[in-house]
Amino acid sequence: MTYCAISGGNASRKGAKRPGTIQAPQKSARSGPILAALICCLVLVGCATTREPYSQADAEKAEIAGFENVRIPLDGEFSAFIKKSYPRKRADVPVQYLAISGGGAGGAFSVGVLKAWSERGDRPAFDLVSGVSTGALIAPFAFLGSQYDDVLEHLYTSGVASELIDRKFIVRGVLGESLYFQKPLRQMVENYVDRPLLDQIAAEYRKGRNLFVLTTNLDTQRAVLWNMGAIADSSQPDALSLFQNVLIASASIPGAFPAVQIKALVDGRPIVEMHSDGGSSAQIITVPEAILSNVNLPIPPEVRGSDMYLLVNNTLMPEFSITPNSTLSVSTRAYSVLVKSQTRQSLYAAYEYSRRAGVGFHLAAIDAAVPYKISDPFNNTYMRAVFQIGYDRMINGRLWQDRPVFTPTDGGSSRMTTPVLVKETGGSRQPN
Repeated sequence: MTYCAISGGNASRKGAKRPGTIQAPQKSARSGPILAALICCLVLVGCATTREPYSQADAEKAEIAGFENVRIPLDGEFSAFIKKSYPRKRADVPVQYLAISGGGAGGAFSVGVLKAWSERGDRPAFDLVSGVSTGALIAPFAFLGSQYDDVLEHLYTSGVASELIDRKFIVRGVLGESLYFQKPLRQMVENYVDRPLLDQIAAEYRKGRNLFVLTTNLDTQRAVLWNMGAIADSSQPDALSLFQNVLIASASIPGAFPAVQIKALVDGRPIVEMHSDGGSSAQIITVPEAILSNVNLPIPPEVRGSDMYLLVNNTLMPEFSITPNSTLSVSTRAYSVLVKSQTRQSLYAAYEYSRRAGVGFHLAAIDAAVPYKISDPFNNTYMRAVFQIGYDRMINGRLWQDRPVFTPTDGGSSRMTTPVLVKETGGSRQPN
């Protein structure tokens, strides 16, 4: 349902005009453009799509029709959720886990790592793969293996990513749903995530392998973990559409891209949830909160001796940069500090759990400062540079850290010469 309102009286529905006239006051020549801009802003604010309201109790019970048990809040009962997945053939065999973080164009770093890993010949067939934000877009292809390395390299280094940015008129962008249109991102996902790819994921899921993606439910302010293999394996006719929507939602930077509306049911009554960037809740999926917070939980036999590989598509080291004294520069610089700190704390917690559980901890992040400008968020030169960093570190055996240490590779200070905005995890990075 859409409402449009223009100042002066009650808001009218569906464009109906209120009868009567308004006597305009005398105005100067300068007031005309200002008044026109004000009216434009009010119209844009009023023309917003609304949803039927629902309660917190409704949110707790909401299910996707035909897809019950394919998702859980990240702070929920994770162990029970996993048991609903296809069981692994050997529960006593250690798990190989790959987690890919957010980081926007920095996802090219993970793509470079994966390509070099395949060329080295020792890349595991991971039992579990997870992705957040740009990592969510990479995860399905990483899950299926090296046969999709060229697809990922094309998406992240050929320049096609620049097509994701289709800017709106600034006033409409600020007061509307987002700064950028969703259509280019949706078209890219729909072009590459098709039915044959879904069928391959479903086949691997039936073997006991799992693929997870994180979104943020904006209504409940909770991270939502989606079992993408279960969605792919569903016989529901809209399985592909839901799979694509979850990927798009996870990769939709708040404010930059519109949130994704996902239809759900509460006791047979339809509601619409709003899901957005998984990176708002967690930059990378390590160990669920419920497990981290309870040190008395027994360690499952398949966990001890397992390996956790964490690919962080951002810099986590401190990066010096002169910050201009402006609203945008200060707020984005402060946000980058917040996100770096959030990511580091998550990694410290995962490391401590790994030590206690006997899990191999393997961390890789962008460890060199690469200049980045928010005005060109998917700059191909930047993406090729971080791709090469990931590729070179992996091919030369210098990629993995066995503990969270966030310093430059040369041991010196990291110095940025160009002020940059970081969306997810740090200084020389970018919005999602």
